[in-house]
Amino acid sequence: MGPKAKKIVLIVVLAFFVYAVFTSPDKAADIVNNIWGLLVDGFNAILTFFNSLLNR
Repeated sequence: MGPKAKKIVLIVVLAFFVYAVFTSPDKAADIVNNIWGLLVDGFNAILTFFNSLLNR
């Protein structure tokens, strides 16, 4: 994928995000909250793994 195609895809994704926020801000906030929760859970799982690995 060339640099121009990547730029177009990025613009389309950002435009969709702006559209989603303006048309349904509650659902957009829920989606962001769920994604953030997944990232935090994943990070905590990685920390737990390394803590158990180093404590043995």
